[in-house]
Amino acid sequence: MSTASNSGMFGWLQIIRLGLIQACLGAVVVVTTSTLNRIMVVELALPALLPGFLVAWHYAVQMVRPRMGFGADKGRRSTPWMMGGMLVLGLGGVMAAAATVWMAAEPLYGALLAWFSFSLIGLGVSACGTSLLTLMAKRVPDERRAPAATTVWLMMIVGFAVTAGVVGKLIDPYSPQVLLQVSVGLSVVTALITALCLWGLETPLDPAIEKLQSDSLAKARLQKQNFKEAFQEVWSEPAARTFTVFVFMSMLAYSAQDLILEPFAGAVHGFTPGQTTQLSGWHHMGVLIGMLAVAGAGSRWVAGRLGSVQAWMVGGCLVSALATVGLVSSALSADWPLKANVVFLGVANGAFSIAAIATMMRLAGEGGAGREGTRMGLWGAAQAAAFGLGGLLGTAASDLAHALLGEQRTAYAAVFGMQALMFAVSAAVAVRLRAGPAQRQPLRFDGPVLLKGGSSS
Repeated sequence: MSTASNSGMFGWLQIIRLGLIQACLGAVVVVTTSTLNRIMVVELALPALLPGFLVAWHYAVQMVRPRMGFGADKGRRSTPWMMGGMLVLGLGGVMAAAATVWMAAEPLYGALLAWFSFSLIGLGVSACGTSLLTLMAKRVPDERRAPAATTVWLMMIVGFAVTAGVVGKLIDPYSPQVLLQVSVGLSVVTALITALCLWGLETPLDPAIEKLQSDSLAKARLQKQNFKEAFQEVWSEPAARTFTVFVFMSMLAYSAQDLILEPFAGAVHGFTPGQTTQLSGWHHMGVLIGMLAVAGAGSRWVAGRLGSVQAWMVGGCLVSALATVGLVSSALSADWPLKANVVFLGVANGAFSIAAIATMMRLAGEGGAGREGTRMGLWGAAQAAAFGLGGLLGTAASDLAHALLGEQRTAYAAVFGMQALMFAVSAAVAVRLRAGPAQRQPLRFDGPVLLKGGSSS
C-alpha cells in the first residue's frame, strides 16, 4: 500500500515542516512591524506616521505576489523561492533594525534605509509565503487541505506569540547593540530552521499522480505563456475572480479595526494602555478559538454534520458583522461588555478565516493544474492590499468622523457601522461561490485520504 509521503504527496510530517517555515516567516515579520514600530515612536520619539508608512509600504510591495507565484509555476519547484524569500526577509529584518538604530543620529538617512529594508521584507514575504501556499495546494491531498491549512496558520500564530514574548524579554532594557544582536540572531535561526525543514521536502511526484494532475499538452501550453497571459487566464476564471473580491472585502473589514480598537477602548471606556493591549490579546484568543471550533466541526466525531465550508465562511462573516454592530452599541453605551464583545468578534473572525483558507486551497487547483502559484499570488496580493488599506481606512474614517460629528462616541460608532457593512458585503460575495459542488460538501477535517488510483495514506 502506497502512502502520501512515498508518492510525493504530503503527509502530516511534511505539513508540520511547512508550518514551522510559516512560523519562522511570521517571527521575523512581527519583530519588524511591531517591535521596531514601538522603538521608533517611544524610544526615538519619531512621528507615528513613519512606521505606519513603512508597514503600509511592505504590504504595497506584496503586489508582486502573483508574479512570484507565476515564477513558482514556471520553475515547478517551490523550494528555491521559499528559501530565497526567507533569506531576503531575514536580510531585510537585520537592515530594518540597523536603520532604526541609525535614525537616532541621522533620521533622514535612517528612514531611507528603513524604506529599502521594508521593501526587502515585502519581497521576502511574497516569495516565501506565496510559494509555501502553492506547494500546499499542489502536494496536500484534497481531504487534508483544511486541517493542513488550520495547522499551518495556528503554528504561525504561535510563532507570533512566542517571538514577541522572547524578543521583548531579550531587548529589555533597550539598547541599540542588543537590538542588532537579537535581530541578527533571529534571522540566522529562522534561516537555519527553514533550510532544515526544506531539506528533502519537495520530492518528485509519483509519475502516475503527476499524469493525472495534468496532461503533457496542457503543461507545454502553460510553460509557453508569459506572466500577462497567465494572469489574464486566471482572472478570467469566475470562481478565482469572485474569491479575490471576497478576500479583499473580508480582510479589509478584518483589518479596519486594528488601529482604532485600542484608541477606542482608551478614549471611550477609559482603559489604560496595559488594558488596551490585553484587549487585543483577547481578540487574538477569540480568533484562535474560532479556528479550533471550525476544525472541531469537521472532525471525525462530528462527521461533517455541522455544515459546509461555504456555510461557515458566510456564517462567520455575518456573525462578524453582528459582533461589530455590538461594538457600535459599546460606543454608545458605557455599560456594554466590551471584552466579551471583542472575544465574540475574534471567534467569528477565526471561523470565517479558516473556512476561507480551506476554500482557497480548493480553488487553487480546481481551475486546472499548473497555475496554482499564480492563483495563490493573486489572493495573497488581494489580502496584502486589504491589510495595507484597512489600517489607513480605519484611522482616516475615525479622524473624518470625529471632525464631522465632533463627538467621540458617535464617531467611533459610525466607523464600526461601516466595518459591519463591509462584513455583510463579504458574506454576500461568499454566497456567490456556491457554484462549486465541493463547496457544498460537509466540512471534514480528517479521515483517510484516498489518492488517485485507490491507495490510502
